[in-house]
Amino acid sequence: MEKKNIDWSNLGFGYQITDYRYVSNYKNGAWDDGAIITDPNIVINECAGVLQYSQSVFEGLKAYTTQDGHIVCFRPDLNAERMETSAKKLEMPVFPKERFIAAVKEVVKANDAWVPPYGTGATLYIRPYMFGSNSVIGVKPADEYQFRILTTPVGPYFKGGVRPLTLRVSDFDRAAPRGTGNIKAGLNYAMSLHAIVTAHAEGYDENLFLDPATRTKVEETGGANFLFVTKDGKVVTPKSDSILPSITRRSLVQVAKEYLGLEAEEREVYLDELKDFAECGLCGTAAVISPVGKIVDHGKEICFPSGMQEMGPITKKLYDTLTGIQMGRIEAPKGWIEVIE
Repeated sequence: MEKKNIDWSNLGFGYQITDYRYVSNYKNGAWDDGAIITDPNIVINECAGVLQYSQSVFEGLKAYTTQDGHIVCFRPDLNAERMETSAKKLEMPVFPKERFIAAVKEVVKANDAWVPPYGTGATLYIRPYMFGSNSVIGVKPADEYQFRILTTPVGPYFKGGVRPLTLRVSDFDRAAPRGTGNIKAGLNYAMSLHAIVTAHAEGYDENLFLDPATRTKVEETGGANFLFVTKDGKVVTPKSDSILPSITRRSLVQVAKEYLGLEAEEREVYLDELKDFAECGLCGTAAVISPVGKIVDHGKEICFPSGMQEMGPITKKLYDTLTGIQMGRIEAPKGWIEVIE
């Protein structure tokens, strides 16, 4: 297999059309067999459910070339399970877990020339998504759906190295109690766009969203979970029914306990206790962990002892261990790595 003629080490984090994508259609109560296709364009009716009532869900994962030359994916079973939860919440049909994993493997294998070589810092980003495709004018679920997977090679999320972020405590609410904050629906991300644009305009990298009911507890950012480290080395992640259950965050917690021997807990985290933490990071597929150096609460600065120059020591160990597992340098827990070829 000959790789594409790309300067892999200088790839940015953006979309680039690859050769193949996967598509399956749901009609008359059943999914068709699905297929690998070449056309990247989608043609739908002007009154399609996704356009009128935002009926869409998606996932994000990556394919890697490991140290020994295999192409692998990281925990795609959890992406399949999370998409199932998301689909049910929006009254969409479930794309079966076994078919989801098989489709991911099929489309990555078809695009193997686009999977970056080991050591370049680049990966193949995989975006499974589903949307209501038939015309819907009354407010109700669509009757027909399309499930697709696109892929695109991406470089490191942090070009030129990791730089600790500065966040602001947002005045906007990300999700309502008992709403859709705990699923990966496109509408959740649309809700966060104004908040992130205004944060950037004010010189901040991201938002810290509080719980909308009391505005005293930490939830997440627009696209990542929080992870904190106490001054005595305990890993703490916020607990809330409106936080998206990040696969990266769950994996990091397990790494903390089983690989690094650290104590870890998921609990409610209050805004007024942030000053007592030693380290802070954002967890997600794109960057694994993005270190946070400072959070600004309406002019009041909360500066973490880890500083604004590099990751904190425990955050760095978590990052190095998880990326080592993903890249095949460290033995993975059973079931974490799906070998494609």
